[in-house]
Amino acid sequence: MCAVIMGGNFFTKNYKKCWKFFCESRWFFVLAFGVFGIIFLIGFAYPVFFREEIFKFLAGMIDALEGKSIVELIIYIFLNNLKAGFVAIVSGIVVGILPLAVVIVNGYLVGFVAKEAVMQEGIFVLWTLVPHGIFELPAFIFSVGIGMKIGVSFFEKNYKKRLRCNFVEGLRFFVFVILPLLLVAGIIEGLFIGIFA
Repeated sequence: MCAVIMGGNFFTKNYKKCWKFFCESRWFFVLAFGVFGIIFLIGFAYPVFFREEIFKFLAGMIDALEGKSIVELIIYIFLNNLKAGFVAIVSGIVVGILPLAVVIVNGYLVGFVAKEAVMQEGIFVLWTLVPHGIFELPAFIFSVGIGMKIGVSFFEKNYKKRLRCNFVEGLRFFVFVILPLLLVAGIIEGLFIGIFA
């Protein structure tokens, strides 16, 4: 009984700190989402840039998923997204520039792919992105926002202290919020690909 209470206190304490960090970082998340949305619309409306490179990238992804079982798909997708999210956070050390580049690249890529899918399958194909997208997109936006917040730390007073604090709290948020979101997204996407692909 004591262990259960201690476990409950552990999660309660950490999620309270995550909520506080979320409130402190909300404008970075808004900025990340805004940039993603704008670049997504550009990629959707004008899918003309880097077409050859994107198709090669997509072909490589399809090859990587080929022949995998549903469990293997879930693990692969989860680990791939986990790595991308972690890199977006850690790259904030480079004055927040790399997280911004990450959100621009991914926004255009998603917009480009969405437009190609609509042209081939029709507008309703976008609904297939919703089940895992409602978990994966927030996780991605959170990761980029945290990376940007870490980068801004360099311009604050006592920047070493702020950098350390933002990095530690960002990692806490990653473990207790982003990781579960990516796990759910990976399960849904892996099941979807395994069953319907």
